[in-house]
Amino acid sequence: MAQQVNGVIAPGKNEPVRVETIIVPDPGPGEAVVQIQACGVCHTDLHYKQGGINDDFPFLLGHEAAGVVESVGAGVTDVAPGDFVVLNWRAVCGTCRACERGRPWYCFATHNARQKMTLTDGTELSAALGIGAFAEKTLVAAGQCTKVDPSVAPAVAGLLGCGVMAGIGAAINTGQVGRGDSVAVIGCGGVGDAAIVGSRLAGAARIIAVDIDDRKLETARTMGATHTVNSRTTDPVEAIRELTGGFGADVVIEAVGRPETYQQAFYARDLAGTVVLVGVPTPEMTLELPLLDVFGRGGALKSSWYGDCLPSRDFPMLIDLHQQGRIDLAAFVTETIGLGDVEKAFARMHEGDVLRSVVVF
Repeated sequence: MAQQVNGVIAPGKNEPVRVETIIVPDPGPGEAVVQIQACGVCHTDLHYKQGGINDDFPFLLGHEAAGVVESVGAGVTDVAPGDFVVLNWRAVCGTCRACERGRPWYCFATHNARQKMTLTDGTELSAALGIGAFAEKTLVAAGQCTKVDPSVAPAVAGLLGCGVMAGIGAAINTGQVGRGDSVAVIGCGGVGDAAIVGSRLAGAARIIAVDIDDRKLETARTMGATHTVNSRTTDPVEAIRELTGGFGADVVIEAVGRPETYQQAFYARDLAGTVVLVGVPTPEMTLELPLLDVFGRGGALKSSWYGDCLPSRDFPMLIDLHQQGRIDLAAFVTETIGLGDVEKAFARMHEGDVLRSVVVF
């Protein structure tokens, strides 16, 4: 039967979030109920609160989560009650034209739970990225559950559900950073730092971190940046060129999502280099570039959705690398908080002194 749990909702545009009682239905065919153990506070959740995604309020926030499968619906075979899972918002269908061409990370028909979670008065909730994990339990499509090693801390594992995977994947999967490459990362929040980690893992020889905050730049060095540039005081394009023999970086990863920083990324890459946009823009933003420059510089301009990841492949691999000590996912956890502290965590994002606040249940 349906369960009542506590969850954090965004009731309206720019209104403070609040803890409410949420009704979680029993899982239907192809669905699973997951008991959440930890969920990171991601900037995308703030976008939902601010109305930057859409206006389907109220939202049940939270999506960067790990937990234990409590129950599954009919036809579910890939996960079972008791499995420790990381939730993902790209549950591939297996039958669309991208999946049939062997490119499931581009799946054009990803799916979520068909049933809606509600408030006690019956108001339907829009689950953030189809997950809604700032709650003691949530209902998702079973394909959104990826089994990983249960010995890893939930607060660490859950980060793969969004920001860390997006950044690492932007470097490895989308940017295809290779051994000896030069990489510049513009924007050193959680996603940007993860791109630095991914670039180091791929064997980049020079990793240039760019930000306007010296505290973030210092953190970027601990993540593997070899050079840092404060773009508040220094022209980042000129600085990146100077650090790469006058040519520009082989791969430039834009982790801010603004037209100004995208233009910097475009002109800071080497001829025939690659720009990867992984920062999330807002709907009103537009970009203007001279078409002749787009043509004349060659190379590739790519967007990276979720780091072009395949959760079933990438989540277990990255957990294994963490367990082996080859990457330090725990370094992204700045603080652990309670369910009632999400609004304060949003405020800390603006202060710039946090990579991830993680709600622990």
